[in-house]
Amino acid sequence: QVQLVESGGGLVQAGGSLRLSCAASTSFFRLLNMGWYRQAPGEQRDLVAMVTSGDRTKYAESVKGRFTISRDNAKNMVFLQMNSLKPEDTAVYYCAGGFSETRSNYWGQGTQVTVSS
Repeated sequence: QVQLVESGGGLVQAGGSLRLSCAASTSFFRLLNMGWYRQAPGEQRDLVAMVTSGDRTKYAESVKGRFTISRDNAKNMVFLQMNSLKPEDTAVYYCAGGFSETRSNYWGQGTQVTVSS
């Protein structure tokens, strides 16, 4: 069983920054494609950013140039650096991992990010 534990969420003013972290309890972390998703109230859960097992990255158009995803395979961790935050970035952010780039097998419990205007 793979456990993913997110941290780093909180309340920040518009224009501010937050760094989310996700710790994975698995020996095959380096084989997983890791992503950050978010879900706002009443909305569907959407992909924000992904870093593949081969270190390729992709981002939602709405966060390009503001968010950066990275991974540390030695520590079994993935990060999401969020800069220039906007109120519309407010959501629960989930860490996820999977062997496919289109389907995640493992999910964290989520961390709340709230951006005030």
